[in-house]
Amino acid sequence: MSDVASRQYNKLNRTTAEPAAAASLASVSDYVALLKPRVMSLVVFTALVGIVRAPGDVHPVIAFTALLCIAIGAGASGALNMWWDADIDALMTRTRARPVPAGRVTPGEALAFGMTLAVGSVLVLGLLVNVLSAALLAFTIFFYAVIYTMWLKRTTPQNIVIGGAAGAFPPMVGWAAASGGIGVESVLLFLIIFFWTPPHFWALALYKTGDYARAGVPMLPVVSGADETRRQILLYTLVLVPLGISPFALGMAGLAYGAVSIAAGAIMLLLAWQVFRRREGAPADQAAKRLFAFSILYLFLLFAVLLVEAVKVPAGFGV
Repeated sequence: MSDVASRQYNKLNRTTAEPAAAASLASVSDYVALLKPRVMSLVVFTALVGIVRAPGDVHPVIAFTALLCIAIGAGASGALNMWWDADIDALMTRTRARPVPAGRVTPGEALAFGMTLAVGSVLVLGLLVNVLSAALLAFTIFFYAVIYTMWLKRTTPQNIVIGGAAGAFPPMVGWAAASGGIGVESVLLFLIIFFWTPPHFWALALYKTGDYARAGVPMLPVVSGADETRRQILLYTLVLVPLGISPFALGMAGLAYGAVSIAAGAIMLLLAWQVFRRREGAPADQAAKRLFAFSILYLFLLFAVLLVEAVKVPAGFGV
């Protein structure tokens, strides 16, 4: 039995063999941590943009319900991810303080928490909003928890590329919740996040390679080396930047978005080029850290301008 398979067998065995009467050491903050609140905030933000950019008007209560369900679904994905990944999380400095590997939340508790939130969020979204958005949310949770976490993450260096689709679905879920359909613009928002994900996470992986190697996770720098990772970061950024500008180029966004997407895209390209060129020592790590940090700002700026441009100012306001 391989090391990965052995860890999974032992983990599943521990989950099913936990004493029912064991006292939990978890606090409220531990359960909040299981939700991956930083990831959840990005999911909610991009889903909100999908809602407000969708055609027609949506009742505020429906919009709030959809956002709440999407947030809970994202939290469910995070909890299921932490349940399954507790063994490798314990080996990585970045993740070993998480509630499950630290022993504050048992694997069984994390699994039950995640499944309850997953089922509840999908059911409520389907009953109170519409079936299409609920189906997309269910697929998103499944894709992240099963396809990415249980399969891709441990088997292929393309884990982030394919698995990134899970993080790209929220604008489509929001769009479907507001309109009952899937529009071209929501697909474009999906593609922007999809192509943003590899350079964002590979920049992190470049200066956390030791962590991933120690945990046996086949991230691209571990399997193919840092130079190939830098090349792939540059290639994906070259695709991402035109995609980021395309809502303006296609007439789906205004001048403010066009200016921001061009300026932010130029900075992304510059930082990706610096990562590609700086290959050794502290300068290489600093370049990767700068790209990782700015990539978060880049995505936020694009979606923030889309959100602002979609806000309808009441007639006569300011007159």
